Amino acid sequence: MKYIIAPSILSADFGNLQRDIEMINQSEADWFHVDVMDGVFVPNISFGFPVMAAVKKHATKPLDVHLMIVQPDNFIGEFAKAGADRITVHYEACTHLHRTIQLIKASGCKAGVALNPHTPVTLLQDVIEDLDLVLIMSVNPGFGGQQFIHNTYKKVQNLNRLIQGRNEELIIQVDGGVGLQNISALVSAGVNAFVAGNAVFATDNPTETISKMKNLLSTGISI
Repeated sequence: MKYIIAPSILSADFGNLQRDIEMINQSEADWFHVDVMDGVFVPNISFGFPVMAAVKKHATKPLDVHLMIVQPDNFIGEFAKAGADRITVHYEACTHLHRTIQLIKASGCKAGVALNPHTPVTLLQDVIEDLDLVLIMSVNPGFGGQQFIHNTYKKVQNLNRLIQGRNEELIIQVDGGVGLQNISALVSAGVNAFVAGNAVFATDNPTETISKMKNLLSTGISI
């Protein structure tokens, strides 16, 4: 099993963005996680295409784009052109989810769906075979630094049961409150991709923190 660490650039120092991008490039991280917020679907605004283009210009690893926006269909093509490798939309923001998933794939990107903490994984049962990734939000989306919601473990286990015999190659990703303190427990529940924001960028040595996460993933040792 390959485990993926995806530092969220939303937690980077935007006054030194190129420095932080180069840090991720040179670290053991696997992806860049790019959180896009519109101030409507979530009560915060992050960034759009210009920042995406700047990240893509310097990044040497895939861009994992998480759209926390309403009407994502209107922008999928633009995010694909801006360099997204994976695009994840929210179940709660998509009236015609199957159509949106197919639109992502038609744009040349891998398709993901995110679920807010109150949304059960069973709602994905009719599209689970079309997905490359499911993102389980372990905090309410919109702000960094929130406390991890423990029901996440149960949701991950339920998702693992859902994909058995149907889409066992699915990437199960968790975002929110992920760090050295719970990454091993998340692996045990069945997670294989981890978004880390403040847990990486708020430390004195982000590169070393990423290495510690990777070591926990390879050994299965909890701390």
